[in-house]
Amino acid sequence: MKKIFLILSVTLLIVAVSCKKQAGEGGQATIKGKVLERKMTIDFSHCQGQYNAAEKAVYIVYGDDASYGNKTQTEPDGTYEFRYLRKGSYKIYVYGNDSAGTIGPPINASAPKIAVFKTVEITSRKQTVDAGISVIYN
Repeated sequence: MKKIFLILSVTLLIVAVSCKKQAGEGGQATIKGKVLERKMTIDFSHCQGQYNAAEKAVYIVYGDDASYGNKTQTEPDGTYEFRYLRKGSYKIYVYGNDSAGTIGPPINASAPKIAVFKTVEITSRKQTVDAGISVIYN
């Protein structure tokens, strides 16, 4: 009976030690940032103005995942926040127009979308990381 208990205890200890939590939800850390939008002329030659990007979808990729794990929208002031994250590496991205897709005759008024990425690392449990400002063009 003691051998079975010892084997079971050692097995549980090995399983508990080897189960490292991956990047993602379930923690107490936060990532926040801001999105600015630059309004460009149709040929992307001049900036007509810059403002806070309200109600833009912002996506987060957990660790090495192939697709996004969650998304949120920016507030009226362009800020966003992802809460309840664990330690690990994250990619944040937002879509804007691709200026290279509009140049040249004929000018393409509906430019293709391009993702603007930020990579962020959370290193402690209750950390708040500022991803900075992402600038998109529209």
